[in-house]
Amino acid sequence: MRLRSLLFVPGDRPERMDKALGTGADALILDLEDSVAPSQKAQARATVAQFLRRTDVAVPRFVRINALGSGLAAADLAAVMVARPDALVLPKSMGAESIRELDRHLAPFGKELPPILPIATETPQALFTLGEYAAVAPRLAGLTWGVEDLSAALGAGTARESDQSFTEPYRLVRSLALFAAGAANVAPIETVFPAFQNLAGLKQYAQRGMRDGFAGMLAIHPTQIAVINEAFTPSAESLEHARAVVALFAANPGAGALALDGAMLDAPHLQQALRLLSKVQDRQ
Repeated sequence: MRLRSLLFVPGDRPERMDKALGTGADALILDLEDSVAPSQKAQARATVAQFLRRTDVAVPRFVRINALGSGLAAADLAAVMVARPDALVLPKSMGAESIRELDRHLAPFGKELPPILPIATETPQALFTLGEYAAVAPRLAGLTWGVEDLSAALGAGTARESDQSFTEPYRLVRSLALFAAGAANVAPIETVFPAFQNLAGLKQYAQRGMRDGFAGMLAIHPTQIAVINEAFTPSAESLEHARAVVALFAANPGAGALALDGAMLDAPHLQQALRLLSKVQDRQ
C-alpha cells in the first residue's frame, strides 16, 4: 500500500470526503476523534460507515477511532467494522499491548482484520513502549507520531519553533518514533505540518522527512497533498544513482568496497539503494 500522503477528513463532513477523493492523497483518514465534537460522534460514525460502503472509491480509507480508554472506541468499531475499513488509526497507543487490546475488540468481526496505524507518542508513558511494536509488526500498517497531545500533557507552551521546526524535546520524540518504525520494519509516517497555508515551509518539512527516512506524511488540508507527494517521491536522479550502485555491486560480486563518481561505497550504500528501489516497485 503506497502511503506517501494520508489526509485527515472529519467524520461528520461527508462533503469533504467527496472532495478528498480528488486530491491525489494516497489514503484518507476518516476521523472519529479530535475533529468531531462529542455531540456529533454518533452522526460521524454513521457518515463514515456510509462512505466506507461505497464501491466506487479506489483510495484506501482508514478510520481513526477514539482512544481505547475513552469509552467511545467500542461504539466506533461497532459502527464502522461492518463496512470494512482498509485500516484503523489508533490514537494514544501505548505499545504492543494497545495493539493486542484493539485486536481483542476486533475479534467478533472475523478473522480478516484491517491493519493498524498507531499514533505512538501522544502520552509521556507511550515513549517508553516504542520498542514494543516489533512484537506486533504483522498487524501494523506503519507507525506514526504526534506532539499536540504530548505537549499538552507536559504543559508545554508549544512543541514548535516559529518556523514550525520542533523544539528540542520533540525532536527527540520524532527520532524515537522513526527508530521504532525501523525496528519493527514498518513504514514510518511523519506527523502533520499545521501551518497549511505555508506551502514553502511544508516543502522543506516534508523533504527533511524523506531525507531522514520517513516513508510518508499525515496531512490536514487538501492543499498539502501535492507538495507531500512530490517530496516523498524519489527523484529521477536518486533512482538513477541507486540503479548504478546496484549494477556496480552486481558486476563485482564479493567486493567489499567500490568507487562510484569519486565516492567509496560499501554494503550499507547497497542496502540503501535497494531499499529506495523497492519503495518505487511497491508503488507501481
